[in-house]
Amino acid sequence: MQYNSPTAGAQTGVPSSIGATQFNTFYWHKKAIIDAKKEMYFTPLAEVLSMPKHMGKEIKVLQYVPLLDDRNINDQGIDASGATILSTLFYATFTDRTYSFAVDADAIAAAAAINAVSAGNAVKSGAGPYVVTLTLAVLVLGATAAQRSAIIAAMPAASVTFRQGSGNLYGSSKDIGTIVGRLPSLSENGGRVNRVGHTRLERTGTITRLGFFSEFTKDTFDFDSDEELYGHMSRELVKGATEMSETVLQVDLLNGAGTVLYSGTATQDSEVTGEGGALASIVDYDDFVRLATILNDNRTPKQTDVITGSRMIDTRTISNGRIMYIGSEMESTVRRMVDPFDQPAFIPVSQYANAGTILNGEIGTIDQFRIVVVPEMLNWAGKGAGVTTNPGFRDTGDRYDIYPMLVVGAGSFTTIGFQTDGKTVKFKIITKMPGDATADRNEPFGLMGFSSIMFWYGTMIMRPERLAMIKSVARR
Repeated sequence: MQYNSPTAGAQTGVPSSIGATQFNTFYWHKKAIIDAKKEMYFTPLAEVLSMPKHMGKEIKVLQYVPLLDDRNINDQGIDASGATILSTLFYATFTDRTYSFAVDADAIAAAAAINAVSAGNAVKSGAGPYVVTLTLAVLVLGATAAQRSAIIAAMPAASVTFRQGSGNLYGSSKDIGTIVGRLPSLSENGGRVNRVGHTRLERTGTITRLGFFSEFTKDTFDFDSDEELYGHMSRELVKGATEMSETVLQVDLLNGAGTVLYSGTATQDSEVTGEGGALASIVDYDDFVRLATILNDNRTPKQTDVITGSRMIDTRTISNGRIMYIGSEMESTVRRMVDPFDQPAFIPVSQYANAGTILNGEIGTIDQFRIVVVPEMLNWAGKGAGVTTNPGFRDTGDRYDIYPMLVVGAGSFTTIGFQTDGKTVKFKIITKMPGDATADRNEPFGLMGFSSIMFWYGTMIMRPERLAMIKSVARR
């Protein structure tokens, strides 16, 4: 007696040697293959504000700027001599003294504005450019945005910074000369001098309803071989909505970052490149140090509250470093990073795993940052510089892809909930099975059903200066 295997392309078996068709040609293992639920990396970082009913779809909060801060810009201040400190005045700080300006209207006007109040001079040597000799701190009277752009374009990167005048005394300056020159000194007779002004910023967030649905027929559940088909469909709806809200939140965080650094010599997205050797836009240890310094100046805490238990409750404080989120494409780059002494800058998590709380996806640390790999980390495909000779970096449509390395500081953002206390599920699911509930004039037999899910989503960026990002290319 012999069992004959099914013929190629046949739906049933062929007769065995004892006769009759073989009906059972396979065994159905009813335990379906289910993809693991994707982890949430950004949602657990959020604080939650609740939007009450009858208050519209927008929520606002005021942020008061410290008195001694460059963001405190107003026309209320007067200096020690009684002169009004106008917000139309700009202070330019230079790291060097001599710069060459190309001969164009904006550069000439900017040079004239500088020389009107500085000890510098403008000399035209034949048909060559204007050469402007500048002091280290120069007040630019009434310089327009175009003129300031011309100055910056004519100088090496990071050689000039502008600080807008206002009623905040010396603002955030660390320059001793600037501070001494703007201290609120008083004469014996006092007088109407040294008035300061105040500024507050308005932060706004808006909630949006999102939702989607799927349809099915009565026969789907009556004749499909999977007895648990409805349960699988319902589970995937919730998983899809959860992943969608996490993705939209990540988009808001990337777009809301107030501190953005570019690797290499790039200063904007269109200049991010994998070419040029040492000038290529590849993140290095110096970029980490620069970012840490900026975040320290922005008073970004090194402790972060992360929700580790059930949804939106049970938080733990992660200390000893700020959390940096990267895509899996950047993992090889950070692992091979070296410090200024050519020693490995990356410390793998295995070396300190028993020292405290380890984050989901954490792979190690570099300088003051704890590195977490997010498999679904987003990027900007084909938004970098054009590809000429690609030495091995990811690109799309002959332009380099840009990969963010995102740092989310504590208190930098909040999500907005509607009709939820932050502990209950915020998804609204409506399911109508085929039958009387779905029968109407458009489908009088009631053989169609549906399941829909909808939810409210909203994010408000509270402190954009605490959201920081390094943009880099990634190796293939």
